[in-house]
Amino acid sequence: MVNPPMRRSLLLKVFVLTAALAGVTAVIYLGVRGFAGDPGRPGQPPTFFSQFVVAGGPIVWFILLPLSFIAVYFAAEHFLMIRRRELLPEGTADSIAGTIRQFGLGQLEARLAGRGDLVSVAAAKAVSGGRGDWFRIRNLLAESLQDQAAALLRRIEWLNLIGNVSPMVGLFGTVYGMIMLFNAIVLAGGQPQTIQLADGISVALVTTFWGLLIAIPAVGIHGVFRNRIEALVNDAVVAAEGIMPEIKRGLERQKLAEARRAEKTGERVQDFVGRSVEAIDEVLPSH
Repeated sequence: MVNPPMRRSLLLKVFVLTAALAGVTAVIYLGVRGFAGDPGRPGQPPTFFSQFVVAGGPIVWFILLPLSFIAVYFAAEHFLMIRRRELLPEGTADSIAGTIRQFGLGQLEARLAGRGDLVSVAAAKAVSGGRGDWFRIRNLLAESLQDQAAALLRRIEWLNLIGNVSPMVGLFGTVYGMIMLFNAIVLAGGQPQTIQLADGISVALVTTFWGLLIAIPAVGIHGVFRNRIEALVNDAVVAAEGIMPEIKRGLERQKLAEARRAEKTGERVQDFVGRSVEAIDEVLPSH
């Protein structure tokens, strides 16, 4: 069964990828066909699309524009997933402690199987892997929280990567545009017309514009999510410490129950042996 956060993430992924494919296809089509307006036609001002998309050339169409869609997708996905309601719901520690008191540690993993918050995942992993050892359970609980924090930080690292790569791609487009500009000057014999220089200048400036437009929000959003993850993990550690006494009491109750079962088993064995001896004593004199 797919839990709600995973379902929302899947639907968001399908929606954004579909929108990205449609958007990139439309941009390439309009850019190649020139349907965005003609900036060189007298009396007709250039449109925003022609100035900031078509004029950027293939570097914008095939690299920077898809990167912008990917950055939007990651930002939306992390906004839905990295929330207190998803990672550390209110009353989580009390709920886990109540489950331990009601059902014991033996059923804790099964009872928490459908939960995806930080503390529930850590508690289920620690109890199932601790094998009744208090210190091992404590260590596994801390390790699980660290692993989950590292996994969340790795997920948002894609935003940081996009934020660092986009300006480099924009700089590459700037260099490419300047090369086109100087080639136009050479081909014109050193006296080019303004319209001949427009292509190279447009590529140089528009690619830089898109690189910065993508990088600034991506880096900023990455910082916001990083701070949010650190705050949630710190609160999760505090919540996990709150359930440790209940886990310890659960271990004590579990050991006491095992001792009682062993005692009852021993009594039954002794009773069986006693009855067997009595039966043998009753049979032997008859011979």
